[in-house]
Amino acid sequence: MSRFLRARWAIVAAVVVLAGVVVALEWPRSSESLAESEISVSRSSCGEGWNAKPGPQTLQVRNAGAVTAEVELIDPDTGMVYGEIDGLGAGTIRALPVDLGNGEYAFRCLPEGDAPFVGPKARVSGGSDRRGPAVVPVTNADLLGPVKAYHEYVQNGLGALSEQTAALKAALLSGNRTASQAAWLTAHLTYERLGAAYDAFGDADAAINETGFHGLEAGLWRGDDPVKLAGVAEQLETDVHGLRESFASAQIDQNDLGLRAHEIMENSLQFELTGKTDAGSGTNLATVLANVDGTSAVLEVLRPVLTPRFPGLSTVDKWMNRTRTAVSAARRPDGSWTPLAGLDPALRQKINGSVAELTEQLAPIAAIAEPRRVS
Repeated sequence: MSRFLRARWAIVAAVVVLAGVVVALEWPRSSESLAESEISVSRSSCGEGWNAKPGPQTLQVRNAGAVTAEVELIDPDTGMVYGEIDGLGAGTIRALPVDLGNGEYAFRCLPEGDAPFVGPKARVSGGSDRRGPAVVPVTNADLLGPVKAYHEYVQNGLGALSEQTAALKAALLSGNRTASQAAWLTAHLTYERLGAAYDAFGDADAAINETGFHGLEAGLWRGDDPVKLAGVAEQLETDVHGLRESFASAQIDQNDLGLRAHEIMENSLQFELTGKTDAGSGTNLATVLANVDGTSAVLEVLRPVLTPRFPGLSTVDKWMNRTRTAVSAARRPDGSWTPLAGLDPALRQKINGSVAELTEQLAPIAAIAEPRRVS
């Protein structure tokens, strides 16, 4: 399994719309050109200088304070978020495109080190009665249940993995290559289904995945004596056992659930479907299917949070099923997997397209499930 890209937002000089909530990213402009239309925020004021009007428009928000702040355009009565700027540095300006219907709006400012506060209300009239899409903020309290449920899921997975790595060591010691390869794949896929917890695994992840699983994969499929690989499997078993014990008291970052819902499949697209992680077994598609399972596990714990906030969830479910069906078609009747190079071109195209579309449909979840301070 390839590991996740560390940059949360890598897009510069762009504006990304996620689930209808506009997220402003870096947009360098000269302060002189925006002087007449700037909306000012600081530690003491939020939304000064805003001449609210209906329709599509680009708001220019300037941080006149001395500390970095998050800025949100909200419904002051419900707290629903219509647009947000994350990490607006002191003295900097960001562009925030919005499309406003009739109703009341306000800016909510969240300066670093201070409590959030809401600026004056502004009423928009003369436009459409239909207001633009918005998302009810997710709080830390909302994510306590999902994080607890996912922690339990991972802990159970590590329990199964402990047994499977012991079985892998025994198979290697028997000298049976076929049995060892099968045992390797079973254990490897179990680990791949735990994708949203890798940051919480710390250094154990590299030891287990790179040195352990991929080291054994390379040896088993290039013809090394299975018995001589048993030492690697023994260390893998020890590492998994240690991780299982340490993870019992570890914490999963609440941000990770929403982020990984998208990134697990993004990495499948970039690394598994390109064959970059194949150390000889030709089982990348089995890994992709395990990644679908891992994504499904994240979605299930987040479903109570996403259902009232994400109209596209049913579309995600549809593409999860399509992707699962497409990838499963590469499994042979005897249970083995067709290597990427051996795929029929039409099936290869179908798998690539399904994973790509699923990855795109999952993208809004990171923004929707991000915990926000509201008080």
